[in-house]
Amino acid sequence: MASAVPPGLVGRPVRIGLDIGGTKTDAVAVRNDDEIVGRIRRPSGHGDAAVIADVVESVQELCAESDISTADVMSVGVGIPGLVDTANGRVLHAVNLGVESLDLASLSSARLGVPVVVENDVKAAALGAAALRGESASMAYLNLGTGVAAGIVIDGAIWRGSRGTAGEVGHISVDPNGRVCSCGQRGCIETLCGGGALARAWGRPGALPVRDIFDAADHGDAEALLLRADLARGAAAAVRILVLSADVETVVIGGGLTALGDRLGDSIRTALIADAAGSPFLRSLQLDERIEMLPPGSPAAALGAALVGAHTPQKEIAAHG
Repeated sequence: MASAVPPGLVGRPVRIGLDIGGTKTDAVAVRNDDEIVGRIRRPSGHGDAAVIADVVESVQELCAESDISTADVMSVGVGIPGLVDTANGRVLHAVNLGVESLDLASLSSARLGVPVVVENDVKAAALGAAALRGESASMAYLNLGTGVAAGIVIDGAIWRGSRGTAGEVGHISVDPNGRVCSCGQRGCIETLCGGGALARAWGRPGALPVRDIFDAADHGDAEALLLRADLARGAAAAVRILVLSADVETVVIGGGLTALGDRLGDSIRTALIADAAGSPFLRSLQLDERIEMLPPGSPAAALGAALVGAHTPQKEIAAHG
């Protein structure tokens, strides 16, 4: 991709990346060798004006905390949920942020005086995870959070497909008789391993419903055992689809559910091994050895945003996230 940086900004040593979520923003400052030299976290705002302010104030706060002059900033990349028109820097239908349609790149850039590029948060996280791993070949990033989404990185670049939906496995139906999904289908992968769908199926109060499901399953609760098995089955299906469709070498699993740590990773590996038990073909793929868990608190999404911030995006809309 061609550089988005105007000639007058070339040579500035710092790129900034922001991962804006429904409750918090993670911001990193990155040198030209991709070394992270500063990081902050702060609450996210709600509504158009608050999201623009969040971008501007995050950059200013990060520079102040990291002893970086704003004159050294070459670009700002923003990873954000919702539909993202990457070519025009527009965010659409970011429901958790109270945004329906916002020209985030142009409005933020006007206030900061540097180029701003906006990217879907999961695709940014995929690029950041690849950079953290030093991955130069092929990798998929599977985000297990409230919903389920994925991004694919090939030769160090996001693979988008013809309409920007490459790797979007959350709404592939794997059980036509399963639970109704928010997209209108039945038995989508997201209905099995999305945190929101699991919480609704569990139907019991609690701050961390998926952790409650795992804890109850450990104590033999029949409903919890079924839901935990669903989660593992759905995530295993997503891994299988990503490997078989894109032939990626590794699937890195991130998102809010990774707070479960080895309990999540082990359950997914167990499901992959069970699926392969009757299939010499699946056994030959060694899928259980090709998944990795992104450590909780990883800066992958913010780092990926910083990396895309220095480039001109292609014209398409990056869906779901």
